[in-house]
Order: sequence, then structure tokens, then C-alpha cells
Amino acid sequence: MRRTCLNSIHELARRDPRVVYVGSDPSPGTLDGMKAEIPDRFLIEGIAEAHVIGLAAGLAMEGFVPYVNTIATFLTRRCYDQIAVDLCMHNLRARLIGNGAGLVYAPLGPTHQAIEDIAIMRALPNMTVVAPADADEMRRLMEQTLDWPGPIYIRLAKGGDPIVSRETDGFEIGQAILLRDPEDVAIVACGVMVDRALAAADILAEEGIGCGVVNMHTIKPLDVASLNLFADRVRLIVTLEEHSGVGGLAAAVLEALSDRVHVAMPRVLKLALPDRFVHKYGSQDGLLARLGLTPESIAATIGRVLARGSTGAPQPAFA
Repeated sequence: MRRTCLNSIHELARRDPRVVYVGSDPSPGTLDGMKAEIPDRFLIEGIAEAHVIGLAAGLAMEGFVPYVNTIATFLTRRCYDQIAVDLCMHNLRARLIGNGAGLVYAPLGPTHQAIEDIAIMRALPNMTVVAPADADEMRRLMEQTLDWPGPIYIRLAKGGDPIVSRETDGFEIGQAILLRDPEDVAIVACGVMVDRALAAADILAEEGIGCGVVNMHTIKPLDVASLNLFADRVRLIVTLEEHSGVGGLAAAVLEALSDRVHVAMPRVLKLALPDRFVHKYGSQDGLLARLGLTPESIAATIGRVLARGSTGAPQPAFA
């Protein structure tokens, strides 16, 4: 996914003179091809995130489309005021690529884990927030970023993740993709958790539980129309994300459902990271397993909730 995203910037820059790459402390060799071919639109600004956002805002004001790439925690937290005031307040056409979101940088500990980025970025007026499921979906997203009005935050995984999206489904910012029809349960997932949602649905199917999967790649603007289509048809809606349970995909879904003031609220189960810093070190998959977010654990939790008729699922232990 990461390589696909960056290579897409190079391709867009070849086609459109407005495209500028802005890197902040990238890995050696990042986009060397673009650097050699289009050096005047390849900028490396170092570890100065607030300055990088100011630079991107200035470029956007001059008619360029800057693509800013750096580690998600630093891109979202360190320069939040600049993103709000310089980009969002002016509704500028800048694209912020949050590299290694969620628990991708788990080996480096909690300072590098972007577990609240969706929450803080979607709170900003004019900001669009997208979390593609895989490299193929990233490629389809990048084609739409060039002329999208206003700023976009793109939540980037590490790469090498299974391809679960389908070319035939197409892609449109703000429009969810139904990967599997819901019957008893609908799992609404984003990012790399879409793959885990599909695997959990397979497990549930073996137990006789019909489980649909919705790829809610765009968290803002949320596809409320699609959400409402199945909200009254299923016994349970499950939100699944590699993000804190506070303010992320679950919050966006619950806010949308709560706006249906004349309709009963459907049952919703929230599966997410706990509301605390994850101090354990290890791999992304290892921490997700400890937090009960493997396909097996997801399926087991859904099964227990359906059996007892309550969404008060116990939180996974995490010492």
C-alpha cells in the first residue's frame, strides 16, 4: 500500500504540473525516481512538521496540489493547529499521507502508534478522511485525489497486506462498498481491518451466522445512505477499526445512526483499540492478537453477543 501510494504521486506528477511531493524525514530512496525526473516538484523539508504544513498551504494557495508524506503520529499531532488554520480554514487542496497508521509502528512503542488520528482529523471542518483497505484500493483512491475539493487525510498501512478489494466494485470517495451481503450481522470496517472482517465472516458462516461486510473506506464524509440501507435489516451492526474506540469509525457510525430520530436505534457492537496508550512492544499482528482483534476473536465476540442479546462485550485483557 505504501509503495503504491507514493508511486501514484509520481504518476500523477507526470500527468499534471500541479502535483508536488513534500516529504518529512522519509526513508532513504523514497521516490528517487521522481526526484531524478521531476526535481523541482520533489521537496524534502526534514523533521519540521508544522513548517511542512505551512509550506503545503502556501503551495495550494498558488494552485499546486501538494502531497505531504510522513509518519502518521507526527503528521496529525505535532502540527494539528497548522492543519486546522492553514489548510482546513481555507479549504485548501492538500493531501496528507499518514504513513504507518494504527499499530504499524508497534515495534517503536506508543510514541509512534497513531491510534487517535481518525478522531482528531475528522473533527476538522472541510477535512476528508480515507482509510483504504489495500494497495489496489489505494491506487483507485489516488486517481480521485487530484481534483477533490479541500484537504484529504489518507490513512496509510505498512504494505504487503492482503488484497481484498475488487476492481469491479469501483471506488468513490464517500461511498461505502458492500463486499458481502448482510443477514444476521453487518461488520462495518475500514483500512486493514476489512481483511479481518471478511475472515471473521467466514468463521461465522461456518456457525450458521450470516455476516455481511461493508468496506467503509471513507470515514468522513460517511456514507450514511448505505449505512441506513441495512441498519434495520440486521440483528447487529459491528464496527471494526485499528483505532481507539473513542472518536473513530465507531463514533462516526453511531453519530449517523443517532440522527435517525424517528427510527429505533439498532444494536451496535464496537470493536476497536482500548482507550489507553498501548505500551507493549511487538509486531502489529502480535498487538492486535493481544487486543482480541484477530478474525477468530472477532467472530467469537460477535457470537457471544448474539447469544446473550447484549452488546456489552467484555474488553480483551491487555497487561
